[in-house]
Amino acid sequence: MLLKDEVEMLRRITLFSGLPPAKLKLLAFTSDRVMYSAGENLFHQGDIGDAAYVILSGKADVLVSTPTGQLKVAEVEQNSIVGEIAILCNTPRTATIQTTTPLEALRIRKDDFLKLLADFPEMAVEIMRVLADRLSQTTSELTEARSRAQRAEA
Repeated sequence: MLLKDEVEMLRRITLFSGLPPAKLKLLAFTSDRVMYSAGENLFHQGDIGDAAYVILSGKADVLVSTPTGQLKVAEVEQNSIVGEIAILCNTPRTATIQTTTPLEALRIRKDDFLKLLADFPEMAVEIMRVLADRLSQTTSELTEARSRAQRAEA
């Protein structure tokens, strides 16, 4: 994939869609392209957040550890970004990302990602929207799961 193709892929990510082409080119240039086979992990729940990943191709499961084992909570695919929460919140990774197909991604280092946010505050607003959507979805899913559990107990 050429640099111009990476820039085009970044432009498709809602988070980066408002950035000027020169900034997207710089972001693509400073990012590392990484390849994974099916069944590999981009990172593990609890790891230190050192980078975010833009999925260029392929699919992966978002897994969280529970007392009964790994639980799949979502799936990510092309044009998704993962790993940004740990970077933004300075917390350990909240989930494990495990590929289900061969996957290609751009690895954006924490320092580069945070510099982009400082240079483009509107990107921070978009991140808040994305995180708020995820939180809303998670809250709905937890509410539904709790209702099912209560019905099962009755």
